Amino acid sequence: MTAKVDPIPEGMHSVTPHLVVDGAADAIEFYKKAFKATECARIPGQNGRLIHAAVRIGDSTVMLVDEFPDFGSVGPKKLNGSPVTLHIYVPDADATYAQAIAAGATEKMPPADMFWGDRYGQVTDPFGHIWSIATHTKDMTPEEMNEAMKQQMPDCG
Repeated sequence: MTAKVDPIPEGMHSVTPHLVVDGAADAIEFYKKAFKATECARIPGQNGRLIHAAVRIGDSTVMLVDEFPDFGSVGPKKLNGSPVTLHIYVPDADATYAQAIAAGATEKMPPADMFWGDRYGQVTDPFGHIWSIATHTKDMTPEEMNEAMKQQMPDCG
């Protein structure tokens, strides 16, 4: 009799980002420095490019692979940017933001207290992926958020 296999592997979540990166091995080293990632897997292809890799940031896995343009797999730099932002919650958004900048990320939006109750900022990693970095600082009702938004961003309400 065959043992039952869990349809979601241990330690994985229902949704897992899978990034295409021009320089996946370098991206792994960047994520270690910027976000204290730990490497979980690395499978190199015959040409030296990674055909699969995974890192763990906090309690989440991020998969990544090198670009393979012949198969339509390219990263955000080849696409002139990314419409996707990877959001991470950390104990100290300011410290993680500074750590990411020191590791080579570029500033997109410095950390600030946001109307929804998070300390929040954004960086772009050296490979073109956008990361939002947040620390939840205040629990708020939808009504409180709406009122705070009107005060913080009067042109959006």
